[in-house]
Amino acid sequence: MRFRPLFGWVLLVTAAGAATAAPTAVANASDGRIRVQLMARNAVTLSSEVAARIASLSMQEGSSFKRGQALVEFDCSSYRAQLRKAQAALEAATQLAKVNAQLAQLNSTGALEVAQAQGKAKEAAAEASYVQTIVDKCVISAPFNGRVARRIAAAHQYVNQGSPILDIVDSGALEVRMLVPSKWLSTLKLGSRFSVAVDELGASFPARIERLGAQIDPVSQSILAVGVIDGNASSLLPGMSGWASFK
Repeated sequence: MRFRPLFGWVLLVTAAGAATAAPTAVANASDGRIRVQLMARNAVTLSSEVAARIASLSMQEGSSFKRGQALVEFDCSSYRAQLRKAQAALEAATQLAKVNAQLAQLNSTGALEVAQAQGKAKEAAAEASYVQTIVDKCVISAPFNGRVARRIAAAHQYVNQGSPILDIVDSGALEVRMLVPSKWLSTLKLGSRFSVAVDELGASFPARIERLGAQIDPVSQSILAVGVIDGNASSLLPGMSGWASFK
């Protein structure tokens, strides 16, 4: 299969890892080449969900980790103290509700007192559950297997809620993203094979189209195409770029 587009298109990548197409002709690609960008399937910034001091942060740039591994731990002694207080209040409210229910059976208390005690027990349960969710956020675990791209915070540093701590990327197969002319859709299909010449390595890798974009850019008359590298490509890193050849 041979493609002869009129133009090649640049792929711009935002800091969050999202791909954005720019309708800018960069070269005469009549030889069937398109500019590509290699990207991780998942690239996220881990942020603090609590305001606390970082107790443990051993990960450095380039460090590898497994899914579920603890990456960041916060000093949440004050939150845990609040949780114990809330749990004690829940236990007391639950016992009071039970006593009032028993007294009601003996006609020693009214329905209002029973309802109030049950309401306080539910309120205490909600408070304990709320504080528990805060304590659960005192450890940030890895959402996937990957590597640390950038460390923003440091151990013993106090961070506010929402403060970024680590940029991480998926260590799985990289995606090859490119913008191709929409006229290619008549021949470019899922599974179409091509080669990727990576600038940084001076080497080429076999690849195939995995999926196509959902809509055509009406200005540039281009569409996103995403491929994957076939075989072992451990030398490739997110952010590398090069040329895809469909010759």
